[in-house]
Amino acid sequence: MSRNSRLIYSPDYTNYYFHDEHPFNQRRLLLTHDLMSMYGLLDESDIVPPRFATDEELELVHDSRYIQFVRDQGHSDTELPLAASYGLGTEDVPCFANMHESASLIAGGTLNAVDLVMNGQAEHAFNPAGGLHHAFRGRASGFCIYNDCSVAIAYIRKKWNARVLYIDTDAHHGDGVQWAFYDDPNVLTVSMHETGKYLFPGTGNLTERGDGSGYGYSVNVPLDAFTEDDSFLSIYQELVTKLAHGFKPDVILTQNGCDAHAFDPLTHLSCSMKIYQAIPRLAHQLAHELCGGKWIAVGGGGYDIWRVVPRAWTLLWSEMTDQPLTDGPLPAAWAERWQSHSELVLPKRLFDEPFPAIPRRAEITQKNLVTLERAMMYAPISSES
Repeated sequence: MSRNSRLIYSPDYTNYYFHDEHPFNQRRLLLTHDLMSMYGLLDESDIVPPRFATDEELELVHDSRYIQFVRDQGHSDTELPLAASYGLGTEDVPCFANMHESASLIAGGTLNAVDLVMNGQAEHAFNPAGGLHHAFRGRASGFCIYNDCSVAIAYIRKKWNARVLYIDTDAHHGDGVQWAFYDDPNVLTVSMHETGKYLFPGTGNLTERGDGSGYGYSVNVPLDAFTEDDSFLSIYQELVTKLAHGFKPDVILTQNGCDAHAFDPLTHLSCSMKIYQAIPRLAHQLAHELCGGKWIAVGGGGYDIWRVVPRAWTLLWSEMTDQPLTDGPLPAAWAERWQSHSELVLPKRLFDEPFPAIPRRAEITQKNLVTLERAMMYAPISSES
């Protein structure tokens, strides 16, 4: 096993909690940690506890008035009058106690990952609680209060002046990160997501290419609904390989939402666990080819917390630590521990049985290829890769 990787983790991450019926449930992190452990993939020396992000660090991206309001709201027993104007107290982002502390711990965890990698203490680091890519400068959005991805990129730019390749494979468009660096040619944001015709946040169109000197450095591939593994992976491999070799980043940051899976209750893509082994594998390879191994990974979306998230992020960690997993039965002790908590039958194997083919498969595949061609028109791609 490679001991050049660190997992940023604490059970305290579950304090980022809206309510029992909310789809964003950080209990998924407990299941993931358990599955990693039962596979024998974790050593105590691999785990680094998160820290709180400071206000100064959060202000690299977020407005100070917004940060103060989040703090005040989290310490109030009632919803404050301006909550809605800050995107709080909504169906997506309900108010809860100690909101600031819970959200800043997640952001600080991602900054921990950045420091470890950029200071050379680890080649790779993974903060599964991170990936909250929808939050804006002065507004919460899409279950996200602070945008740890944007904070981390701004922190890297300020402290190391490094060029950052941000790869987002969440089924939802990485809008908050895109807009934060829309005019910066030193940050290439790449988002592969389900088309916004059917899904929040409704952005991530092909025409969103960046602005000013950053034109061409925002790349979006809005996939057709019901896209399956083969189409997803062929596009991902070609897109990310060409962009990475053309851009030549100093560090790669990947957002690893796993809501493109067919089981996810909030999205309409039709992928299987197969893509969650291939996605980090290519990122890992490119990090070593281009960045001296510098790879920071964060979590993201994933709303089937029982059948999808633990397997997907365990596969990521196995790839990051050079402990490859092959298909086979999941550890029996894991199912025994968690089945009584779940209304869904937990999966028996690491990978999925083949799903029935989508009737429009050929049409969807062709449509995605056309989208890919248009997405790369003005991007800094390499023709040699």
